[in-house]
Amino acid sequence: MKHIFIYIALLSAALCSCKNTKAIDTADTMTQPAGPTFSADSAYAYCKAQCDFGPRLMNTKAHDDCRDWIAQEFRRHGCTVTLQPCRLTAFDGTTLNATNIIARYTPKHLNDSTAERMLLCAHYDTRSWADNDPDEKNHKEPVMGANDGASGVAVMLEVARLVSQADSANVGIDFICFDAEDYGTPQWYEGSSVTDETWALGSAHWAQQYAAGQTEQSNLKYGILLDMVGGIGAKFYYEGFSLEYAKPLVQKVWAAATAAGYGSYFVCSQGGYITDDHVSVNTVAQIPCVDIIGHYPDCPQSNFGPTWHTVNDTMENISKETLQAAGQTVIQMLYGWQ
Repeated sequence: MKHIFIYIALLSAALCSCKNTKAIDTADTMTQPAGPTFSADSAYAYCKAQCDFGPRLMNTKAHDDCRDWIAQEFRRHGCTVTLQPCRLTAFDGTTLNATNIIARYTPKHLNDSTAERMLLCAHYDTRSWADNDPDEKNHKEPVMGANDGASGVAVMLEVARLVSQADSANVGIDFICFDAEDYGTPQWYEGSSVTDETWALGSAHWAQQYAAGQTEQSNLKYGILLDMVGGIGAKFYYEGFSLEYAKPLVQKVWAAATAAGYGSYFVCSQGGYITDDHVSVNTVAQIPCVDIIGHYPDCPQSNFGPTWHTVNDTMENISKETLQAAGQTVIQMLYGWQ
């Protein structure tokens, strides 16, 4: 995924003090726990089920089989599922046969055509090259993507299971599993790129279609991106583009984490600007969207953590506690929103 850029001055200007949540009106509604209990065991199993297909690399059977399984799981939980196929051009000219998975759920007490809706999203493809591995011989090996990809989808599947059982969420939900997020230019590549943007291609396609009115979706008022939400020792920091385009929503998510009992995981400090799926959602689709993404400020290998884009991004390095913190915060947003 992703590049991280630290712009201290801009972030400092965008941040408000964690001790001054009264300054953000939307945060005041998130004070008490709300909604069903998120099951980290179930989310962990969903994460493992994806990894059992092997690395979900673009243009491979494992990727397509996992796509079909994810779509079927959303259907099993009562969602209406639409597949959005697209042919995308990678950095080196490779044609990527991508598919965004769109799953729509509306609680029975809400009107499907008029209900305010939340976008929950993650990417399900995995990195083709472990180009950040400390061992150079692994730089062209595929990444399993237990955290970088599977963890976000796992949280969404568990949320879908819960909302279908506790059918009283305060908003409708559009789940989107974006494709072709992690096929960006590898560190070892020495050629020239044929495209300006090489990361988060599936979300860029969806956002363009949404902005043009060419999707079935509407009434999407805000969004949450879940990326690398299962790493051992991960914490979630303010992300720069989220603050720039969706500052009130950032504050509401952080307040929701505190109300749900997981405020210690959501740090009131800057984590940099990250090129990720939420950028197109914010700038093209113009839906305020927050990136909940694991951040490791003291990790010498990467601020994304020691397993990012390495062969060690495997189930052995997935934390149920981190999944729980992210998942319960999302549940709090769905059931505590006013």
